[in-house]
Amino acid sequence: MPKQLIIDGQLIEVDDGLTLIQACEQAGVTIPRFCYHERLSIAGNCRMCLVEVVGMPKPVASCAMGVSDLPPNKDGSPKEIRTNSPMIKKAREGVLEFLLINHPLDCPICDQGGECDLQDQTLVYGPGGSRFKENKRAVEEKYLGPLIRTYMNRCIHCTRCVRFMTEVAGVPELGAIGRGEDMEITTYLQKGILSEVSANVADLCPVGALTHRPWSFTARPWELRKTESIDVMDALGSAIRVDARGRDVMRILPRNNDDVNEEWISDKSRHVPDGLRTQRLDQPYAKKNGRFEPVSWEEALRIAAERLTTAKPERIGAIAGDLAAAEEMFALKDLMRRLGVTNLDCRQYGEHLDPALGRSSYLFNSTVNGIEEADALLIVGSNPRIECAVLNTRILKRYRRGGFKIGVIGEKVDLTYPYEHLGTGAQTLAEVASGRHSFTQVMADAQRPMVIVGSGAISRADGAAVLALAAQVALKAMENKASEWNGFNILHVAAGRVAGLDLGFVPGAGGRGLLDMLKGDMEVLYLLGADELDFDALGNAFVIYQGSHGDRGAHRADLILPAAAYTEKSGTYVNLEGRAQMTNRAVFPPGEAKEDWTIIRALSPMVGHKLPYDDLQALRAAMYKEAPALMRIGAVRPEGLDGVKALAKRTGSTGTAPFKSIVKDFYLTNPIARASAIMAELSRLKALAESERAVEAAE
Repeated sequence: MPKQLIIDGQLIEVDDGLTLIQACEQAGVTIPRFCYHERLSIAGNCRMCLVEVVGMPKPVASCAMGVSDLPPNKDGSPKEIRTNSPMIKKAREGVLEFLLINHPLDCPICDQGGECDLQDQTLVYGPGGSRFKENKRAVEEKYLGPLIRTYMNRCIHCTRCVRFMTEVAGVPELGAIGRGEDMEITTYLQKGILSEVSANVADLCPVGALTHRPWSFTARPWELRKTESIDVMDALGSAIRVDARGRDVMRILPRNNDDVNEEWISDKSRHVPDGLRTQRLDQPYAKKNGRFEPVSWEEALRIAAERLTTAKPERIGAIAGDLAAAEEMFALKDLMRRLGVTNLDCRQYGEHLDPALGRSSYLFNSTVNGIEEADALLIVGSNPRIECAVLNTRILKRYRRGGFKIGVIGEKVDLTYPYEHLGTGAQTLAEVASGRHSFTQVMADAQRPMVIVGSGAISRADGAAVLALAAQVALKAMENKASEWNGFNILHVAAGRVAGLDLGFVPGAGGRGLLDMLKGDMEVLYLLGADELDFDALGNAFVIYQGSHGDRGAHRADLILPAAAYTEKSGTYVNLEGRAQMTNRAVFPPGEAKEDWTIIRALSPMVGHKLPYDDLQALRAAMYKEAPALMRIGAVRPEGLDGVKALAKRTGSTGTAPFKSIVKDFYLTNPIARASAIMAELSRLKALAESERAVEAAE
C-alpha cells in the first residue's frame, strides 16, 4: 500500500514495503552507507546511514527502518524525514570519526584508492583530525586464497563479505570471531575460500580490507582505459568492464545488469587477463618438414587457398569453437557455402541440438530473471555451479526465498543449495516423464516449473532421446499453466554456441556433423578456435587453425592463422537465453594477429569467391538478414513452445550410463583460461581440496 512521506521538504509516495534508505533514493537523495548493500541482507552495523525522523528523539538507521515501521503522526499528516539536518551531519561525523580511530592512514599504497567508499565519505563528513591518542589496533592478516589479499587493520566490520559468501555464493566459509574492537573476519579452519565467485567480496569491501591479489600494486584506476564489454568464459554473457593500460588488459570488473548477472561475475571471468598475454599466436605459421615455421600472411593465405580449392567439397569441413563470435562464424559459413561445402558444425561437444526445430529447442527459455519466478526445478545432467557459476547464484537466491523444490538427475555434487537427488541417468528421467516418479507430482503442482538440461546429457550418443524425454517432462508440467511461461531450458557451456545455432552453422543438405568429420577421412578441416576435439581422430587431414592461443588446436594444426581474443575485437555473442550482446575492443591484438572475420574475408578472393563485404557494418547487415535475432541487441523475445513440442515428438532409445557434466574443471574450460597461471593455481588448489575431502570421507 503506498504511503506518503516528506523527504527533505519533498512530498513523495512510496511503497510501504521499502526501507527508509530506499525511499530516500526514490526521492533522489543519496544516503551514505558502508554495511548496507541492496543485494544482501540488512546488518545495520555501521550507522552511517542515519536520518532524522521528525518526532523521534534520536536518529534512526535508514537501512533497518521500514516505511511501515514509522509511527503515524497524530494529525494524520505524512511523516517527515530529514537527511541533511544539523543533527544528522553531527551524527555522521561522529560515526566516521569512530570508524577512523583504528583505520590506518595508508591511502597512498592502498589498491582501493580512487575507488574507496571510505575515502569518499571522509571527504564529506571527515573530522579532519583525530582525538584518539592511543595506539591503533593490529590485526593479523588472513589467508583467503590466491585471489584475495587481506589488510585486516582496515576492516570496519561491515560484514558485507560474510553475508555475500553465505547468501549469494552459498559457501559459508567466512565468519566473525571476537566482539567489539577485537572482532575479526576470518575463514573457518584458516583455509582459503573455494568458491567460483569468491573474488566478488573484494568489490564489495568498502574500505580496502579485501583487495584483488592478482593485480595488487600494478595500476591505479585513473591510469586505465575503461571499456564496457561482455564476458565469454561461459554462456551467460555477463556484463563486464575491461580496464587496460597500453596494450595490456590489467583487470576485468563486473558491470550491473539486473537481467543477466546482477553485479557479480565468476572468478574465471575476472582473473583470466594473464591468460590474454601468454601463449598467444602473434604471427602465421606453416608446418614444413614436421616443424612450424613463421610465414607471411600472404603465404599463409595462399597455402590455405591451395588446400581449400584442390580438395573435394565433400572432404572439407569447418568447426567453430566455443569462443567464436557470430561475425566470424557467419563469414566462414558464407565462404564454405560458396565453395560448396556443407560439412559445418558449431556443436563442439556433439550436442544433439537442431536449429531447424526453432529457437526454443535450444534456448534457456525461462530466462535468467525467470528463475526467481519459478517454484519447482528439475536439473538433468548438469552441474550449474561449475557450468555457469553466476546463474547458480540465481538458483540459490530463489531457493533462499522458500517454496522452491529442486530435483537433480545426474551426479551427486555440492550445488550450494539442498536438493532431492532423484537418480543418475536416463532411466530416472523416463520415470519422471511417464509419471511413475514422485517428482512428477511436484512438477505438476508447480505453477511455473523449470527443467534445466545440461550439455553433458545431450552430447551423448542417446542425447536426442534424452532431449525428447526432458521436453516431455517440461510440456506435461506446463499443462494448464501460465501461457507465457516456458519452463524448458538448455544450459549451454560455451559463449559462441547459441549464435552458431542461430546462424545455422550445422551440417547442410548431405553434410556431415562433427562426429562424422572426426572419422579420419577428411582432407581439410578448418578449425575456427575449436580446441575441445579428439584430435587423434582427425587422421591425416590438413588442419587450418584460426585462433588466438597456442592451445590444443594449434598443436595439431598444419597451418596457423593468428586471430584476436574477445577483448581485442567487436563481436556479437548470444547468451544462453537468446540475448544478443556485443564485445568492444579494449586493446589491439598482439603482433600480426587480426580480427577473425578479416582473415576469412582476405582468404575469400584467393579461393575465387570474394565475400561481398569490406567492413564490419556491411558484414553485420548481411548477417542480420540471415539471422534477424542477432539484430535485437540486449533484448530477449519469448519463442513459444513450438520447438519444445517438436523435440518431445522425437523417438529413440536411451542408454544406462549416468549423466555427467561436460565441464571437468571449472578453471580450465577454454584456451584463454588454460593459458592463465592464476587459473592453473586455482585448479590445483581445487583438486587438492577435493582429494583431501575424499580421504576424509573414506576414513
